[in-house]
Amino acid sequence: MRIGLVSPYSLTLPGGVQSQVLALGRSLRQAGHAVRVLGPCDGAPPEPGITALGNSIPTAANGSVAPVAPDPSCALRTIRAIRDETFDVIHLHEPLVPGPCQTVLFLNPTPTVGTWHAAGGNNAYLVPGTRWLASRISRRVAVSPEAAEMAADALGGEYEVLWNGVELERFAKAEPWPSEHPTIFFWGRHEPRKGLAVLLEAFSHLPAGVRLWVGGSGPETDRLRSLHGHDERIDWIGAPDDIELMRRLRAADVACFPSLRGESFGVVLLEAMAAHTPVVASDLPGYRNVVSSGREALMVPPGDAGALASALGRVLTDPVVAEDLVIRGADRAEEFSMARLAERYVAIYRSVLSSPTRWPAPVAAGS
Repeated sequence: MRIGLVSPYSLTLPGGVQSQVLALGRSLRQAGHAVRVLGPCDGAPPEPGITALGNSIPTAANGSVAPVAPDPSCALRTIRAIRDETFDVIHLHEPLVPGPCQTVLFLNPTPTVGTWHAAGGNNAYLVPGTRWLASRISRRVAVSPEAAEMAADALGGEYEVLWNGVELERFAKAEPWPSEHPTIFFWGRHEPRKGLAVLLEAFSHLPAGVRLWVGGSGPETDRLRSLHGHDERIDWIGAPDDIELMRRLRAADVACFPSLRGESFGVVLLEAMAAHTPVVASDLPGYRNVVSSGREALMVPPGDAGALASALGRVLTDPVVAEDLVIRGADRAEEFSMARLAERYVAIYRSVLSSPTRWPAPVAAGS
């Protein structure tokens, strides 16, 4: 099949949706399909097989800042790309985000599959016209029950739940980053909901020999660095590329995800487990889609710095606990193989293409 994967978010900037789109594209190509990824790019595309649709515009969304491209130039590039590529099916991720996904739905040139990623409430789904746009999608998928519930409440319709995937071999075989001390690794956007401030408070109570790698950046970076910059045990590494991310994950003694809210699915936990790294995380519904507390990860109440410090210390000082988490985490990650997810999506694409009513009629000129 000729498959188009569309991301509404900039493919050159880190993000869960973007990483899923790119990884799904790689797995579909490995399975023999012709795949093109379409999305905004702030700079050169990060890998081959991408059609760049222009720069993004940082936009507040769901307690974060989304790098979207709702401008007319992106729409024109999207129209040109889908007409040139003649896809059999187009797969839209976060299909109602303004930008290329909405452009595809207005044109509706071919059967579409939509995947909803967000959870925790999104007023954008309540904007007039979004229910009509959603009705033009041939098949709807959500990455978690929470994401499906949020979409169904706002938009109606039925949603098949397909978990996010992880490229197991890429993480398991990465060369570990050089490290001489017990190390905790955090990466994510530096904003309140990600809980970095809680981790930094917890870290201040850990022994002197422990190190912390802080990956990512965001609106809280400067403030948090001013508060904790005196601690030479903290290495503020910025936004690692994919290779560095995997190498640091492989080297870390524990990966920490102290989010406070707004997580629909714990793909970052899966990546850590695929890298054979123990996980400590907040006890959130989205993360419980992936792990069970005390089995594949140690989970603590969101915002509780004392409990977080205790869990991190336990993993760092008890090799039996750490090894058990690694073994169970690796087994759990196997269940979320990206190759397996690609097979499920191919079955959906084929089902849509074989349906006698594959998609609604295109918008007529002048309507």
